[in-house]
Amino acid sequence: MAGNTATKNHLPNPHNQVFNVSVDVNQQGGSKWFDDDGRIKRTGTVWTASAHIITAVIGSGVLSLAWATAQLGWVAGPAVMFLFSFVTYYTSTLLSACYRSGDPATGKRNYTYTDAVRSNLGGAMVKICGLVQYLNLFGVAIGYTIASSISMMAIKRSNCFHSSQGENPCQINSNPYMIAFGVVEIVFSQIPDFDQLWWLSIVAAVMSFTYSTIGLGLGIAKVAETGKFRGTMTGISIGYVTQTQKIWRSFQALGDIAFAYSYSMILIEIQDTVKSPPSEAKTMKKATLVSVGVTTLFYMLCGCMGYAAFGDLSPGNLLTGFGFYNPYWLLDIANAAIVIHLVGAYQVFCQPLFAFIEKNAQERFPDSQFITKEIRIPIPGFHSFRLNLFRLVFRTIFVIITTVISMLLPFFNDVVALLGALGFWPLTVYFPVEMYIAQKKIPKWSTKWLCLQILSVACLIISITAAAGSIAGVVLDLKSYKPFSTTY
Repeated sequence: MAGNTATKNHLPNPHNQVFNVSVDVNQQGGSKWFDDDGRIKRTGTVWTASAHIITAVIGSGVLSLAWATAQLGWVAGPAVMFLFSFVTYYTSTLLSACYRSGDPATGKRNYTYTDAVRSNLGGAMVKICGLVQYLNLFGVAIGYTIASSISMMAIKRSNCFHSSQGENPCQINSNPYMIAFGVVEIVFSQIPDFDQLWWLSIVAAVMSFTYSTIGLGLGIAKVAETGKFRGTMTGISIGYVTQTQKIWRSFQALGDIAFAYSYSMILIEIQDTVKSPPSEAKTMKKATLVSVGVTTLFYMLCGCMGYAAFGDLSPGNLLTGFGFYNPYWLLDIANAAIVIHLVGAYQVFCQPLFAFIEKNAQERFPDSQFITKEIRIPIPGFHSFRLNLFRLVFRTIFVIITTVISMLLPFFNDVVALLGALGFWPLTVYFPVEMYIAQKKIPKWSTKWLCLQILSVACLIISITAAAGSIAGVVLDLKSYKPFSTTY
């Protein structure tokens, strides 16, 4: 996410006078250059917030939507996608109402998701929220390592198929590619202020739209080439899979779709870039409607055209499942875009986890030179690099652990569905609902309170169901799997 990272703007000062920054910013609306919390004036609008959300949402999750639609069929597939989009939109509006504590226009700002939980729910809830968030981020790092290695192998395989005219089966081991991705992430993770690299969000947005659009385009081309829409009303046929497998796969499809919509944990950070008046909650309500609408349309097209192209044979990853062989150069571009996107996305998602661990370590051991000392290394033509030994060791070990787990469980579809299932209910539904109830002081057992609780319980059941399907998928894959020896 770019967020409001370009905060080092030079304030207009035409007379070269010393600018007194101790202006009174406590009055409503702040001053000319500062907001009411003393920070530089926010400039975000409905459109910038929408762009940030779309950038955050459209990612590798889109690649499994054709497979998810194939499990559910032409009726349930689009219906479930629409249901998830509605729930995501509604709970996002509840969450955006919790950006300020108290008055929606002048109350104290919450800068992060955890700050909002602390202000509205407090106590043990903050720790539970933090644990869920950081476990989710850890899982995303594993999912991205698997996805990027599969895309790197897809490039190698498509070129191998092309050069051998399809005669060579082109079996490739995934481990070297996961290790290569891990080495790159170890290097990138040492950059101390990665969140300030504003260009990262632009690159990520361009890359995610590139591969998503190529996937959609290839699906449309395949349908045009065969001249028919494949698939059935009820999804994958019994016979191609057993009755039990169909049930588990349908549950797993829910997790895949949930993962594709997961962005709640960064919604408050996006809201913190928006200017006021009008109130940030009003702006975010519009931005969420625009972005969820655009995303759902895009997802419907990608999922449905992929299913229409391949029917029961829809691959778990649209661009690497080798439903498409040609044009091979276009597949290479799409997969290279996935890898570039995921290299950056890995860092964007892991930075909050790194910051949390390192901040706690500094508070617990303030006198430790190993943890607190920064060694400045001059780099000709650039700013000197700040090397911290604890950061070097901790972040390197973290990347190694995520890489090893990815090599042990290299199942893209199952891992993505499990992440979607585990993150959806607590972060997208439960905490926003509970914070909104606390913020608006909604009385227990009132009609609104009951409706919100019913929504929360229904989504909990969906999450448990999706998690069960994903775990069943992992167990099934493990039966025919030897550790560290996966080939595609």
